[in-house]
Amino acid sequence: MSTRPAAPSGATVTWLHARAPLAAVQGTLALDLAPLLDPPVPGARPGLPGSDLVEVTPRQREALREWTNGYLQAVVEIVAGDRPASQLQHWTRRDVHQDLTRRAELVARAGGHVAGQGRRPGLARSQVVAVRLSFLSARTVEVAAHVRHGARSRAVAARFETFRGRWVCTALEFC
Repeated sequence: MSTRPAAPSGATVTWLHARAPLAAVQGTLALDLAPLLDPPVPGARPGLPGSDLVEVTPRQREALREWTNGYLQAVVEIVAGDRPASQLQHWTRRDVHQDLTRRAELVARAGGHVAGQGRRPGLARSQVVAVRLSFLSARTVEVAAHVRHGARSRAVAARFETFRGRWVCTALEFC
């Protein structure tokens, strides 16, 4: 039999009791694995890749997918020290570019090389494996990228917005 500690004099103590036993799924995800047998919801937009909020032609999507793939490949090469950050300055908002430059300098310092002047030969190079676009509007797109570095994988997320007729990276996150 357990005893409860005495309450300090003049204090009111309310003792809490467990009213129900713990659920059998405690500590697990409660997923409903039953198959969906209902027909699709009217108005749903099947065929739109990802989570687009606006319709985009396949040609526009592919052109921007190729461009963002190249942009993000340059980003991972800048961080690795294989290219100078100045190469993306025209397509990157100032605060994002400053953060990218700082990240490249930190990686270079840790790796014992100079940022933007290449690394020691024989080191694995990062490669953008895939990008996935999500159009929020005709002028705003968010991109998730799978980056492979040797046997390891990372994710990079970016947001691009049009500014004066060109796409500009307004947010960049390494995960």
